[in-house]
Amino acid sequence: MTTSTALTTIGSTRTDVMSVNASEEQYVTFTVGSEEYGVNILSVREIRGWTPESRLPNLPDYVRGVINLRGIIIPIFDLRARFGGGATQVTKRHVVVVIQVGERTRGILVDAISDILAIGHDSIKPPPDVDSGMVDAEYLSGLYTAENRMVTLLNVEKLFSTEAGEAADAAAARVPLALDKAH
Repeated sequence: MTTSTALTTIGSTRTDVMSVNASEEQYVTFTVGSEEYGVNILSVREIRGWTPESRLPNLPDYVRGVINLRGIIIPIFDLRARFGGGATQVTKRHVVVVIQVGERTRGILVDAISDILAIGHDSIKPPPDVDSGMVDAEYLSGLYTAENRMVTLLNVEKLFSTEAGEAADAAAARVPLALDKAH
């Protein structure tokens, strides 16, 4: 088995991420309401404090708008609204998890960062088999349970492979053009 150590920056704090072996993956976990979710750390580009977004017309309710991240216009998805919990009432304590999905960069608005977990492949349980009206299991890569807590692991590729993701990309692509025409 191979072991690796990663170094990550969360906000302005440098954190040595625990060593993992080939049978484990690391997940950044975060809360949305009372639920805890996780995404593979390899898809996380950075974690940043909330900054107001620019709203764009004709986007679904769960796409809040776009932000300029060092010259890259990225759409911000409200995960609470995406999962049917209504729009997030944003405060300064909320954070955006910037993730890379293939060639696209996205932001996920969440309540707070919880942890970085090293999870063994054999500890991940498959999503439950429920009626399609209750849970959109296609967005889930599995469930992890430890110490009286359950973490829902998200499949970011499927979460953002919808028409809404494409609409957000198209709207974000128009932003630089609109800015150029204004000057």
